Amino acid sequence: MAKAHSFKVHLVWTGNQGKGTLNYSGYSRDHLIGAEGRPEIPCSSDPVFMGSAARYNPEQLLVASLSGCHMLWYLHLCANAGIVVDQYLDKPAGTLVEEADGSGRFIEVILHPEVVVRDPDSIKKAIALHAQAHDLCFIARSCNFPVHHFPVCRAGEGS
Repeated sequence: MAKAHSFKVHLVWTGNQGKGTLNYSGYSRDHLIGAEGRPEIPCSSDPVFMGSAARYNPEQLLVASLSGCHMLWYLHLCANAGIVVDQYLDKPAGTLVEEADGSGRFIEVILHPEVVVRDPDSIKKAIALHAQAHDLCFIARSCNFPVHHFPVCRAGEGS
């Protein structure tokens, strides 16, 4: 039987500049996202949508969530397989298309994990585990657009 888990956060709009949403250009898109006992994340919309470039936007957070979920599953699978990972870096990118009416949607996210493993003989298996991590990732399984991964793996200098 499936187990249900609940994840709670809070979001507070901090962009009222004294006149609320009286007009579209008269308010800031700034907001804070947090959860009990954790630091808040300063957010806004993307500058293209009148937001602040100094803050994270929801689109970046979605891409980061996909990358983070994939990484966590991948490290779990490597640990279970006896593969020692010494470094993991990803530079994911998402593509969003905006429609004429202002709506939009992601059409894909591409992960580019770069992994350093300790044993050169584990590289082939380490690369293969990315497919399994993708299949298990909660966030990727919830998306209605493709999430691709193009991993690179090498052995560390000390191997």
